[in-house]
Amino acid sequence: MLHRSIKKLERWFFGYRLAILALLVIFTIIMAFFAVQLRMDAGFEKQIPIGHEYVRTFNQYRSNLFSANRLTVVVRSRNGTIWSKEGLQKLASVTQAVTYLPNVDRLGVQSLWTPNSFVNEITEDGFRSQPIIPGTVTPDGLTPEMVTTIHRSTVEGGFIGSLVSRDGKSAMVTAELSELGSDGKKIDYITFNHLLETDIRQKFENGDYEIQIIGFAKQIGDIADGAKSVLVFCAIALVLTALAVYWYCHSIRFTILPIACSLTSLVWQFGTLRLLGFGLDPLGVLVPFLVFAIGVSHGVQQINFITRELAHGKSSYDAARSSFSGLLIPGTLALITALVSFVTLLLIPIPMIRELAITASLGVGYKILTNLLMLPLAASFVSFDQSYAEKMMKLREQRSNWLRALSRVAEPRNAVITLIVLAGVFSAAVWESRDRVVGTLQPGAPELRPDARFNRDAVSIANNFDVGLDWLSVVIEAPADSCESPAVGQFDDKLVYALQDVPGVVSVTSYPGMLRSYSQGYNEGNPKMAVVPIDQGNYAALSTEIARVRGYLNKDCSMTAVHIYLTDHKATTINRVVNEVKLFRDRHPTPGVRIRLAAGNAGVLAAINDEVEKSELPMMLYVYGAIIVLVFAVYRDLRAVVACCLPLTVGTFIGYWFMKSFEIGLTVATLPVMVLAVGIGVDYAFYIYNRLQAHLAEGESIVGALEHSILEVGMATIFTAITLAIGVATWSFSSLKFQADMGKLLAFMFIVNLVMAMTALPALAVVLERVFPRRKPVRAPGILGH
Repeated sequence: MLHRSIKKLERWFFGYRLAILALLVIFTIIMAFFAVQLRMDAGFEKQIPIGHEYVRTFNQYRSNLFSANRLTVVVRSRNGTIWSKEGLQKLASVTQAVTYLPNVDRLGVQSLWTPNSFVNEITEDGFRSQPIIPGTVTPDGLTPEMVTTIHRSTVEGGFIGSLVSRDGKSAMVTAELSELGSDGKKIDYITFNHLLETDIRQKFENGDYEIQIIGFAKQIGDIADGAKSVLVFCAIALVLTALAVYWYCHSIRFTILPIACSLTSLVWQFGTLRLLGFGLDPLGVLVPFLVFAIGVSHGVQQINFITRELAHGKSSYDAARSSFSGLLIPGTLALITALVSFVTLLLIPIPMIRELAITASLGVGYKILTNLLMLPLAASFVSFDQSYAEKMMKLREQRSNWLRALSRVAEPRNAVITLIVLAGVFSAAVWESRDRVVGTLQPGAPELRPDARFNRDAVSIANNFDVGLDWLSVVIEAPADSCESPAVGQFDDKLVYALQDVPGVVSVTSYPGMLRSYSQGYNEGNPKMAVVPIDQGNYAALSTEIARVRGYLNKDCSMTAVHIYLTDHKATTINRVVNEVKLFRDRHPTPGVRIRLAAGNAGVLAAINDEVEKSELPMMLYVYGAIIVLVFAVYRDLRAVVACCLPLTVGTFIGYWFMKSFEIGLTVATLPVMVLAVGIGVDYAFYIYNRLQAHLAEGESIVGALEHSILEVGMATIFTAITLAIGVATWSFSSLKFQADMGKLLAFMFIVNLVMAMTALPALAVVLERVFPRRKPVRAPGILGH
């Protein structure tokens, strides 16, 4: 039945081949018009998981807490300290320039020059607060005496280590960014990053002063600029692939065909994204080109099939028809599996990953048309003489000589030895990958190399300031109107005490910390009064004063906050602090008081890591479930399910082992690569098993059928894997660390899945056949050709 359906499709498509190709060309031209309009589209909000516990806390109290989307600009003196007229003038100019950047919350900008940086003083009239630099002081009117006064006020206000570095050489400007501007338009992070370079760094940096800039906007902008280099490496991979395909088929026309068809689907993919209103996220820019690699893989299988048919004396037209029918089942099966793999990424409630899933799914879906239909139709118009056919026959015989040695893995004794080795490798991979980390493993921006300007700035700022660049905010909820409830402040104080000595914590600022500071200030600076008041009236009065400072409590004291500044945003650091907060919450249940995680940029990262970790297992189960259903539906044989899936599982765990060894965490960038590796690995297995079924249906023994299958598709499979591995390995030289890591990981996974398909699959097929002999003849899987 399946065979007849495929024959019917073959007759129809090839009966109208010219008209179909014309329609596909017209469609490509239309989609190219929209594809060229596609732009990079980054966003902070896109990275925040939807509905996560931490994100609900972040969104509910984001107006009361510090924004997680912060920009930090540091003015650092190259010679001497910041305590000079020139240094403070430079700081004033930078502060003003930052304040008037688009999408900056002007009231949230803070430096020594802003009125929200004030000193609390005890006077004869009581407690008084005044700005570090009074409004009557102007940058041009600074005198040495004023500079000394500002220095003294900064020290008295406790801003050394926060707004000014410990060594006195640097001063900081912080600002909070909004995704939507006053005009209602979404911020363009790439344009904004260029503004930071031209209007801040290039304008104010000189031989005497260095400008350091960090924050999400700067990080994602640098990643986007670096992502442009992906085009260079993809071009290199394209050239290498073209040369390799030519070496394989010795035909310029057959070289162009698979590459052109894969590029065609890329045009369709980009055009569709533009029509759907999506952009291309910098962290997902590799995905379309990874899908392109899948297309080349399937295209080479088509060329291999066609050249094999030509070598057997068929015309180009007949060879193309045979290729269409012969590879429709394994090709569709492999691509649908890859499609399902990417669709499962929609399980992760992070908008960026969902966009990435749509991007990849579109690309893989279009591959079914371009590689399984368009390529054989186009190939049917390419004519070759008998000399080419004879040449390809000779090449096939030469290349198959060493494959005969490899095909001996199908002999029963060798198959058993192979499976014993496989079991050992699988056990080692599972053991070694058991404690792999979800999240980033390096400080700074893990997507950039350690010597990138952003990471050098981040390290410098972290080493010279006491306040860490990464912070996690914990919210403590209490009943409304708790401003006269000292028990809340005392509870918060216990939490601070439990967290301040946790490894990875630089410092903690909190509501009870502010209470202690203000209590001491109101009592003539007496150190004994640095306590959380237990008197309701005193407690309420201090809370009123603290409410003037953003980030520590809301108006009715039903929300107070503890901000934990971290040494870095490594997953291990964040998890250690989060676990300590949860442990405290479990050990100190208090009626009416509730601890909620988490805000701050580290809180957002914790939510992302948590979602990735929770989604990974269900997602992989869905992928493997889809593979099992598809394989069984086509072959109606559990042996096929085990033979195709088990090597894939081993390869996946070996990949996890590789990630752990090379300190590559499972993140929103690496997760799609592991999914892609599953898709590529299945491709190899399907093509081999499909030929196996065809030979078994002709009455061959399992050993003979496997040997013939390896000889027929083994060379194309090995060639494709090695070619693609070499192509993506060139990404290792990228200026973006995450792109380099992806290149290494992909190249490794291509080779691992190749080894699994060429050794483990035949060995499993033979052993399963011996342990569970067939009772019925094998039916042909709808394959034509020899």
